Amino acid sequence: MQEILIKAGCYIAIILLGMGLRRIGFFKAEDFSILSKIVIRITLPASVLANTAGMEITPSLLSLLGLGFLCAVIQLGIAWLMNRKKSKEQMAFDMVNLPGYNIGVFAMPFVGGFLGSTGILTASLFDGGNAFISLGGAFGVASSVKDGAGFDVKRIFKTLFRSVPFLTYLTVTLMNLLRLRVPGPILSCAGIIGGANAFLAMLMIGVGFQLNLDKEKLSRAIRLLVVRYSLAAVMALIFFFLLPFDLEVRRALVLLSFAPIPSSVPGFTGEMKGDVGLSCTLNSLAIVCSIVIMVTLLLVLL
Repeated sequence: MQEILIKAGCYIAIILLGMGLRRIGFFKAEDFSILSKIVIRITLPASVLANTAGMEITPSLLSLLGLGFLCAVIQLGIAWLMNRKKSKEQMAFDMVNLPGYNIGVFAMPFVGGFLGSTGILTASLFDGGNAFISLGGAFGVASSVKDGAGFDVKRIFKTLFRSVPFLTYLTVTLMNLLRLRVPGPILSCAGIIGGANAFLAMLMIGVGFQLNLDKEKLSRAIRLLVVRYSLAAVMALIFFFLLPFDLEVRRALVLLSFAPIPSSVPGFTGEMKGDVGLSCTLNSLAIVCSIVIMVTLLLVLL
């Protein structure tokens, strides 16, 4: 437990570091876009490759891919329902910032540290389905909505297949299913580059973090967090009591349901010309909420 608390504290410390460096002028507002491009197009894909290559997938666990996808789609649908009478900009923002789970950067240490290889495999497969939405799918849908194109399937898939993290996840998953191995030198390079992902993602959030939110924006952030974690509680109960998996798999799924918003979301929000400050604030608050909830769950489940 001490190791998990230390790691969680480090995430918060790096966010605070980013905030402090921006305050003293080391970073400027425009530096956020540079950091987000590095995270989304370089370190995150490398982290995906390093952590999922060679993963053995059994037929009985393949359904976890669909489960991760379904959960993220439900979140995306709720974001759309919540904003049917709101502006396209607000709908697009919520459709990017509500769906998806931060598995690789955040939840994996919690699951793997206490549930071992079964937890890591469960998290990796769940994240494979989640990646369809969190690494490009939600951004594609939201961009179409914001531009007035509606649910343009062709445009959504075009956007999705331009997402470097998603293409990396898709390629590695197919290679694992076909029992193909990524060459060792490539994995070594990916491990070095991907090792910087957690630091840069948290630093990026800190650089974009804004505390001077007006009441309207603060209420939007609280509303999204309440919706997200209420839905997570419902999903956790379904995962634990209704799914026909072994106990260790169900425990892992309960923890994963409370994973925070993906760290790549502020970067996608910036590419969509959305409210980056609100997105970073929401992401940071979600990390704090998830730390508290997941540590509490670990004490209960183990």
